Amino acid sequence: MVSPIRGRTVLVTGAGRGMGRLYAERAAREGAAAVVLWDVDGRALEEVVAGLASTTATVHSYVVDVASVESIRSAADAVLGDVGVPDVLVNNAGIVRGKYFWEHDHAADIDLTLRVNTAGPMHVTRAFLSAMMQRGTPARILNVASASGTLAVPRMSVYAASKWAVIGWSDSLRLELASTGSPITVTTLIPSYIRTGMFEGARGPLMTPLMEPDHVVDRAWRGMLAGRARVQLPWTVQLAGTLRNVLPQPVWDVVAGRVFRVYSSMEHFTGRPGAPADQKEGDA
Repeated sequence: MVSPIRGRTVLVTGAGRGMGRLYAERAAREGAAAVVLWDVDGRALEEVVAGLASTTATVHSYVVDVASVESIRSAADAVLGDVGVPDVLVNNAGIVRGKYFWEHDHAADIDLTLRVNTAGPMHVTRAFLSAMMQRGTPARILNVASASGTLAVPRMSVYAASKWAVIGWSDSLRLELASTGSPITVTTLIPSYIRTGMFEGARGPLMTPLMEPDHVVDRAWRGMLAGRARVQLPWTVQLAGTLRNVLPQPVWDVVAGRVFRVYSSMEHFTGRPGAPADQKEGDA
């Protein structure tokens, strides 16, 4: 069966490592004509480009800081001029700060997390959406959120807030496009902890082991191509969300804290090896 990606252009943010790299490799493997890589780390991009050299895809890499509107606009203009309009847009780039809210720095933690995780996907999508809509052909947008965007998690308040916002925006954008009859579909990925290194030291809640990146990318990719509104992984994410909505708050706090151990999942967070524990960056 011919992949719907064959001959298409796929753009991935945060493509220098982890799941971003896996999305890029998946696109190339399925016959994408062009794979566009965005990341703030130029050296990491070079490694991904080298890894894709044996594929048939034309690879274009751009050093882009998705926390900067100017950087996004400049890179988007370059992509539209050099490659053309993307058929698939994967908003994967993200950062996490694992500490109590009062320990967060105003700019380095709060502002940066919101600029990368929340405003970043919005500005990236806005930079290409008009051209995608004007073209009028089927296209896909995958926005990477998090299970912490559906449940409160201590030591992750700013990250959780950034992902709550992504879910609300992504779902609203999906409905707006559908209301116009647009062939562009939007999928929101809502996963629990993944073994990418970004959440090193975090412990999965009850019945929720840390997931392998390959598994999450596969499920997200297939859900995106199918035009699904949400991909929530694993099944306990949806269960927890349902319980949170039906149980009184005091009861849910007991269930989440003592039974599922959601509230203690970040107690031993360290993040990526080799970087300070409060300055962890990577793919969401």
